Amino acid sequence: MGLTGIQIFKLLPKTNCGECGVPTWLEKCPYVSDEAKEKLAAESAPPIRPLTIGTGEYALKIGGETVMFRHEKTFVNPPGLAAVVSTDEDDASVTGKMDRMKAAQYDRVGLKLRAELFAIKDANGDAGKFTALAKKVSDGTGAGLVLMSDNVDVLKAAASELKDKKPLLYAATAANVDALGAVAKEAECPLAVKGDGSLDSVIALTEKLTEMGLKDLVIDTGTRDLKKAFEEQILIRRAALKDRFRPLGFPTLIMANEMAANLMEESLVAATFVAKYGGVIVLSDFQADSLFPLFLDRLNIYTDPQRPMTAEQGIYPLNNPDESSPVLVTCNFSLTFFIVSGEIESSRVPAWLCVQDTEGLSVMTAWAAGKFSGESVGSFINKCGIKDKVKHKSLVIPGYAAGISGELEEELSGWNITVGPREASQIPKFLKTWKPA
Repeated sequence: MGLTGIQIFKLLPKTNCGECGVPTWLEKCPYVSDEAKEKLAAESAPPIRPLTIGTGEYALKIGGETVMFRHEKTFVNPPGLAAVVSTDEDDASVTGKMDRMKAAQYDRVGLKLRAELFAIKDANGDAGKFTALAKKVSDGTGAGLVLMSDNVDVLKAAASELKDKKPLLYAATAANVDALGAVAKEAECPLAVKGDGSLDSVIALTEKLTEMGLKDLVIDTGTRDLKKAFEEQILIRRAALKDRFRPLGFPTLIMANEMAANLMEESLVAATFVAKYGGVIVLSDFQADSLFPLFLDRLNIYTDPQRPMTAEQGIYPLNNPDESSPVLVTCNFSLTFFIVSGEIESSRVPAWLCVQDTEGLSVMTAWAAGKFSGESVGSFINKCGIKDKVKHKSLVIPGYAAGISGELEEELSGWNITVGPREASQIPKFLKTWKPA
């Protein structure tokens, strides 16, 4: 349990002298004891410690979660997806995985959907070969790294060379925790712990490592049975959030590649732990037909349910329109915007798309809420500047908003209002036959 208000008050100096110049700067307060500062800092820290793997464009932040269920508030940091490349693979296999990783990247609702990591696996204890492979993959893709070896010396050599890339070192066990903990501390890299299939073994490892001064830890319980691993993820999250049990307050790693017989089964395992509650999920390979459903699963679960994704209100020229091109209007719900704009672009018909701010609501919901009415759309069209860009007076409204056409004609005197398709997939056909009134 967190500290109560009275407990916090007892740790404070009961003064407001302002000597430091910043009245709430606890760290610089000369009257708060180091013990009290440490206790207050620990209690105010997130129940699941956030950490970052990698640097630059592919830097992956995991952890930092505060709820058991996304509808309670929101999930914060989506899990990273990794594929294993091993030192016993030939160049063609490694290059193929790298190429597939770079090819399987998709733009959707204004976001880039892609995998973030490669897990480099040491198969023979050759530190030079292991480090060279990690460099090749990192330089060739920009992806973050999980460095996996049972040999502490191999990980030490690789961490020394690659510490600026902030790889995740995998994994500290009961047998090597002291030595690998020292490597991670020296390199300032996050470290994964691997239990023996029990949470007690994980707790022993995280407690030992935190005593050594290591904070950026990732938990692999060692379990490879789907049902048990699923139960453990819930227990870990509940212990961290509900009981504020610090030894389990770290993001987790799921070895989906070791829990299934083929990539299709791995994808099902991965989907399970996108929802409950993986931080890093490791697959045996990157294949588009496996990745794309996982990307959408992750996007849906980690989209804030209380804040709809929105596009910016304004006029969007598509396919280089001119003064004779059709004018369409829609809402600013992000999914609607990107589907509609995508269909217009695929039609190759030049058009102007006017996007009205409906507070992130879809056309039907905005219409029902009075935020996509004849009055609001008319006011938007009058003010947005589209009248200066076209010489005709024809406006296409969504088929689901057909009911506003009469009121809209009154708001836009002299304009002809055309009801467009109800389904976005029909937009290309509609535009190819459109003519201004």
